[in-house]
Amino acid sequence: MRKYKKIILITLAVLLVGGGTGGYFIYGWIYKSNVFLDGKKSVVIFIPTGSVYEDVLEILGEQQIIKDMKSFEWVAKEKKYTENVKPGRYRILANMSNSELINMLRSGNQEPVSFTFNSIRTKEQLAGRVGAKLEADSVELLDMLNNEEILQTKFGLNKKTILTIFIPNTYEFYWNTSAQEFMERMAKEYKKFWTDERKKKAKYAGLTQSEVSILASIVQKEQSIFKDEKYIIAGLYINRLKKNMPLQSDPTLIYAIGDFSIQRLYDKDKEIDSPYNTYKNIGLPPGPICIPEISSLDAVLNYDKNDYIYMCAKEDFSGRHNFSKTYEQHSVYAKKYQKALDKRKINR
Repeated sequence: MRKYKKIILITLAVLLVGGGTGGYFIYGWIYKSNVFLDGKKSVVIFIPTGSVYEDVLEILGEQQIIKDMKSFEWVAKEKKYTENVKPGRYRILANMSNSELINMLRSGNQEPVSFTFNSIRTKEQLAGRVGAKLEADSVELLDMLNNEEILQTKFGLNKKTILTIFIPNTYEFYWNTSAQEFMERMAKEYKKFWTDERKKKAKYAGLTQSEVSILASIVQKEQSIFKDEKYIIAGLYINRLKKNMPLQSDPTLIYAIGDFSIQRLYDKDKEIDSPYNTYKNIGLPPGPICIPEISSLDAVLNYDKNDYIYMCAKEDFSGRHNFSKTYEQHSVYAKKYQKALDKRKINR
């Protein structure tokens, strides 16, 4: 009898030791560090929309940041991450445990992307900028920006005016934002920008919201350095609109030509056949020539009440302008500027 008791006790002891060892290993698999970044504090991984568990394993494998992939896979299965893959941009920290990493990936707790856009002239530039920062496909976005039916139905705009919906600012997006989600977010920001007060000011200026953006885009290209001049320029162009005079804006002519490197225009350029040629056509062009900054939009809404009709860049190339009420005075300033261009041998 004593002999059997001894065997039972020895067996129990062996089982307890074995179980403890197994428990220790399992604890380590779950909670001990399993991310090695070779001195880096963090790395970012991208899990595309439509990815499955095997794709995640491949992404992690390519990064070579998981020390023990076997333990990672075991914890992933136990936590049911294998069936709960979520796309996104994830920041992985050095020394994360399997539990921490899988909890983050399974919950979709991704790091947002800070997205700022400015100095955009065309829809192609915008789509390219978005595609470089977000998962949204640039071709899909460009197609949407050129789809009259979608633009009219969803946003009440057309192919020429759609860029007026974008208000330059810094926004946070999740990386896996689609082209449609991007557009819907921009539409919300547009509505947020157009407060009742701004709408009243637009009405007072005799402009629609889209027309404010179109004029602001011209102001933006006339003056992108000195904000105080934007109000004067806006007032000058509103004077021309009220007098039914052509705007005669060089930036609109450059946009019509399509060569944004041009620094000097000639009379022959003013003959180009384009709705954006404000030397030949009276009124605003059909769409913006760039996406204007908020400061330019507000400059139009709060335009300076002046009597100026003409403007010309100063001959010192400071970026400022000479403003005139008469063509005679404007001619004096224009000749000075043309001489300065000749002196610097600026021919185009």
